[in-house]
Amino acid sequence: MQWQIGTVKVTRIVELEMAGGTRFILPQATPEAVKPMQWMVPHFATEDGKLIMSVHALVIETPERLMLVDTCIGNDKVRSIPTWNLRHGPFLEELAKAGYVPEQFDTIMCTHLHVDHVGWNTRLVEGVWVPTFPNARYLIGEQEFRYWSQVDPATLNEDIMSDSIQPVLDAGLVDLVASDHRVSEEVRFESTPGHTPGHVSIRIQSEGKQALITGDCIHHPCQIEQLDWSSSADFDSDTAAETRKRLLAEHNESSTLIIGTHFATPSAGYIRTKEDAYYLDVSADHV
Repeated sequence: MQWQIGTVKVTRIVELEMAGGTRFILPQATPEAVKPMQWMVPHFATEDGKLIMSVHALVIETPERLMLVDTCIGNDKVRSIPTWNLRHGPFLEELAKAGYVPEQFDTIMCTHLHVDHVGWNTRLVEGVWVPTFPNARYLIGEQEFRYWSQVDPATLNEDIMSDSIQPVLDAGLVDLVASDHRVSEEVRFESTPGHTPGHVSIRIQSEGKQALITGDCIHHPCQIEQLDWSSSADFDSDTAAETRKRLLAEHNESSTLIIGTHFATPSAGYIRTKEDAYYLDVSADHV
């Protein structure tokens, strides 16, 4: 998938997409509760109510810059979720098919420090974790980094600090930035807390066009209709719900393209209202 926002091109690089197995992350989204949400079929849910989710990175190409938002799960890393454990997936090959190699990127943006958003920060070379993108600055929210630096490593789900964060710190490639950091003329961070203490989304603005890359403030489109459905991984579910309510009210019936970090194909759409409930419009006329 690819989108054009003014002069900015956004390209999705998929690591993993699958139906089912999401009960652990969105426990309220049972098949019985999801089935009535027919607007999600076939893209985001199956006919029998199983959620479909994706793990992907998003390339942002401006006239002057080449950036990447979130780096998925990664290869060769010990993880507790079977489909994430010791992966040997073709992520870098998929990146190459899209026309990019790691050395080209000047900026890596982390919406937050969870295991499925920082994995390709590093790769294993001769038994050593090295930065995958050696010429890039890795931008991490300072509030987010300070929090995870102080908690028990087990809280971080697999202690990703040691295999995915510390190696880029040791290489001198990390910039700790504010939650409203402007990355370029077209791209900036936007604070969307709740899922984690310093969670951010990525705002793109160019030539009067706008897009918002959600990160995990909206894990799945079902949360667009059911605003109070919380992720089991939320740091503060009440704050996360308030963030969703604010974003959806702000973008309802607007021209802002919402690009979900875990939204399955086609991964993007516009917030609309039907029968007093929000939904994500992914009609061909819009995306």
